[in-house]
Order: sequence, then structure tokens, then C-alpha cells
Amino acid sequence: MTLQGARERRVRTGGVELCVAELGEVGQPTVILVHGYPDSKEVWSEVAPRLADRFHVVLYDVRGHGRSTAPKPLRGGFTLEKLTDDFLAVADAVSPDRPVHLVGHDWGSVQCWEFTTVKRTEGRIASFTSMSGPSLDHFGHWISRRLKHPTPRRVGQLLGQGAKSWYVYLLHTPVLPELAWRGPLGKRWPRILERVEKVPGGDYPTSSLPTDAAHGAWLYRDNVRARLRRPRPDAYAHAPVQLITPVRDAFLSERLYDELERWVPQLTRRTLPARHWVPRSRPDQLTAWITDFVTSVEGGRPEGVTASGKYADRFGGQLVLVTGAGSGIGRATAYAFAEAGARVVAVDRDAESAARTAEMARLIGAPDAWAETVDVSDEQAMEKLAAKVAAEYGVVDVLVNNAGIGLGGSFFDTTPEDWKKVLDVNLWGVIHGCRLFGKQMAERGQGGHIVNTASAAAFQPSRALPAYSTSKAAVLMLSECLRAELAGQGIGVTAICPGFVNTNITSTARFAGVDAEEEKRRQKKSARLYGLRNYPPEKVADAILRAVVRGEAVVPVTPEARGAYLMSRFTPKALRAIARLEPPL
Repeated sequence: MTLQGARERRVRTGGVELCVAELGEVGQPTVILVHGYPDSKEVWSEVAPRLADRFHVVLYDVRGHGRSTAPKPLRGGFTLEKLTDDFLAVADAVSPDRPVHLVGHDWGSVQCWEFTTVKRTEGRIASFTSMSGPSLDHFGHWISRRLKHPTPRRVGQLLGQGAKSWYVYLLHTPVLPELAWRGPLGKRWPRILERVEKVPGGDYPTSSLPTDAAHGAWLYRDNVRARLRRPRPDAYAHAPVQLITPVRDAFLSERLYDELERWVPQLTRRTLPARHWVPRSRPDQLTAWITDFVTSVEGGRPEGVTASGKYADRFGGQLVLVTGAGSGIGRATAYAFAEAGARVVAVDRDAESAARTAEMARLIGAPDAWAETVDVSDEQAMEKLAAKVAAEYGVVDVLVNNAGIGLGGSFFDTTPEDWKKVLDVNLWGVIHGCRLFGKQMAERGQGGHIVNTASAAAFQPSRALPAYSTSKAAVLMLSECLRAELAGQGIGVTAICPGFVNTNITSTARFAGVDAEEEKRRQKKSARLYGLRNYPPEKVADAILRAVVRGEAVVPVTPEARGAYLMSRFTPKALRAIARLEPPL
């Protein structure tokens, strides 16, 4: 996406002329996007068009950047006070009668903290979404408290952030940053972003980068030392704030925001497993979060639904795809992620069931949810699904390969056709999902997580389930191998191993070597036994979310699954003896 078609205007303020671009309908709530260093407004070119479907979106080049003019002289021309004048001039020009919603990244966020905490902007700001840029005043108080009351932990935090801030010291040196940016660094910067930050190429950064970066050095020189030494004591936010923290940010520690509630009465926290340049690497997720936050502040959230639960800050806005989502564990998992604020793709071979899951997911908290119909054993259909999801919804953050079928019967009663059916769904369905969606995660370079539903049968042999147990044992080993391979790319892999869970898999399971009447009897008896056990699929869904957050490898869920897992490790002989018993069917 680009800013093509944007309406441009010039806004004069404080001796400079700002280039302002607008997208979307003017009558909608106004969202102003403020870029950071060493960027121009084009850093938002993937986010702005997505937001323009719902909002009046405004971007402007900060003074001295992009197509805005620079102050003369440069020294003293980039103070936070003058940047606040610029913001007010833009806000008055694009939304004179209504407060605006601010979104800032990096130094854009630093500026927006100033706008949101000074008295003269009170009433002009409806909300502020901050990412990768703290308030210099809050930062100054954070440093001061750790210097006045040092503990080993606080000293470690200071040293950690000090190491991350290496570039700030360099930008305070005279002349050298300007020479570097106008020379080799400016030429190599796009490749550095692609290689280190995994930022996709395209129309960003623009050709003005060397000049933008050289001018932007004065943002640091005019503000950092002065504010860190004498932070304002009254830097309290007068608007609701949404904080988005990329947990893999190379420049800012998460600990900087530990005490933020002291300064922000209305604070919503989000965490994102990504690097620093999230406007370029995660535009879909940012759009979802910004839309959700702005809409809630405006009072237009349908039926008051918002993300809730203990994982709302972890999965809000993430894209989660669940196979076998039409019922049972898959449906419960889709609902759990929806309640945590994730965007959900519900996949099932039953179109109607998938549609019901997606519809309910939207009602209970998902910013958006889609239903897709596919047979996971069909390689070509899965390839089409992966291409469609990437093109229309984005790269999946969490993949849950849950679709599966049951098959009972002795080894000699199980025909080659039976083996093919169970392996095609239970094993090849997982392989297709991991290969296609996992590859997209790896190519994006921003991490992710894959959950494969195995079973306690993966490590608990049974004379009655040779094909089913084999398929699930293969899923377990595949997950372990994939976890080792993808660890260096920040992609976690978990094998979930439930025991007896009350789902409809028992009533639809096939039994080899028996006639239709006997198969129906066994299905009913199995369903009755599982119903008496009555372990709900919602508990498995909770275990899945917890496993993703903790990065767990193998998760036996039910008590019998945990017991069998321990026996497989410490008393395998006893487990083999149990496997010889005839099941009560």
C-alpha cells in the first residue's frame, strides 16, 4: 500500500511549512499519525490506508523531515514546545471542532506524550496510542528513582536500558551523525532494516532519508538531556492511552513502562512479539488495535464488547488460525482467542459450523473473524487457503492445527484405506498447516507460534488404537523437531496432548473390522463414557493459550494425560502392561 490518492495541504507554523496528507472521510473521527526517527510520514503507508476505511486519517512530515521545511537555525528548532505548536496547528487545520486521536511511533510517540500531558492541549486530544517511544519526563523520573534508591534489580534495569540507548550518545556528537547519514549509513539503511528488523521493502524509506536523519538528530540534542535532568513533575496524561510494547525492541526496555499507571489514569496495555518498526512489520495488527481503541473511546463499540481475560494484552489484535474450529476443542480455542481480543480465522470442512464459530467469535470479543472451509488433508486446498489468508487477512501470528478424526480397531482389522484416511487428516493436515503457514511466519521474520493438537495416545500405547496413536505420536515428534528448527527464528511450537475430553470426536469416530450397527453401538458407548468423564474442551483451550504465552513444548492437559506422560518417562514397562488390557467397548 502507498499514500497514493492522499489529499495534501501545507500548514504554516513557527517559521516552517508542514506537509500534511489526508485519507478517508472528513466527517469521521480524525486519527493523526506521527512518525519517528529517522522516518517521514511514509512509515505509515501500510497502516494509514487500512485505517481510512473507518476514520479521517491525517499524516504529516515533522518539521525538517520529508516534504516539510526545516527551521533556521536547526539548533533550538526542534524543542518539544515547538513540536507541540506544530501539532496544534495541524489539528486546528484538519479537525477544528473535534478532538483528535493521536498515534505515535518512536520519536512520534515521544512527541505525542508531550502533547498528551501539557495543559495547553487539554480538550484537543481524544486518545493516544503509543508505541516504541516513552515520555522523556516519565523516563527522567524512572532514572531518578533508580539512582536515588538503587537495588541490584534497579541497577540492572538502568544498565540494560543504557546499553540499548547507545545510539542516543552518538547522536549527541557534533557533525558525525550528519556525515554518516549523508554517506554510507543512509545508503545502507534500507538493507539494514530488511535484514535486522525484517521490514519488507517497497516505497519506504523515501529518498529524503539522509536529510531527514541529519535534521532529526536535533530532536535528541534539543530535548533529551534537558528533560532527563529536569523532568516535569506534572506530566499526567489528560486522555486515555493505549500502550503497544514490542517485546523484541532492540532500543527500548519493557521495564521503562513498569510504573506508567502513576502517570496515566486510563491506560490500556498491549504487548506484541515484534521488533521496533511495527508500523512496517505489523500493519494489520496495529490497525486492529488502533481501530478497536479509537472506536471504544468514541463510544461506538458494538454492544460494549471489548477484549477481556488475563491474556487480552498478549493476544489483542493478533491473527489466529484454528483448524477443526467447527466444534469441540477447535471451537473452544477459537472462542478463547476471541475473548482475548485476537482476530480469528475459523477453519473447518463443515462450512456452516465454521461460520457459526466465526460469528460467535466476533460477538465475544474478536475485532474480526472469518470462516473458511477446507479439508486439511487436501494439499492444494490448503495452499489456496494459505495464499488467501496472507493476501486478505495478513500473516498468521498463532496457528492451531487442531483438525483430527478418530479411528479404533485392531491392527489387522485396520485396512490400508483406513490408515490413509487417519494419517491424511491427523498427520498430513498438521504437516500442510506447519509447512504453509509456518513458512509465512518464518519469511516475515517477526516470530509466531504453532500449536499442534496431538493426544495422550501419542505416548500411551493401546491395542485398540494403533492407527490413531501412531498418527498422534507422529504429530508429537513433528512438533519437537519443528520446535528445534524454528527456535532461532522466534517461532515457538507446542504439542497439546489431551486425554478424555468431552467432544463429538467419539460420536464420529470410526471403528475398523465391525459392521455399521456395531460401529454405531461403540460410538454411543464411547460418547457416553467421555460424557461421564465430562472434561470440557474449554479447559484445553485455556491450556493452549497458556502454552503459547509460556512457550511450552509438550502439554499433557487432563489428569490421565499427565499421568500417562509421567509413566512414559519413568515407568514405561507399566504403561505397556496397561496397553494390553481390552478396552471396555
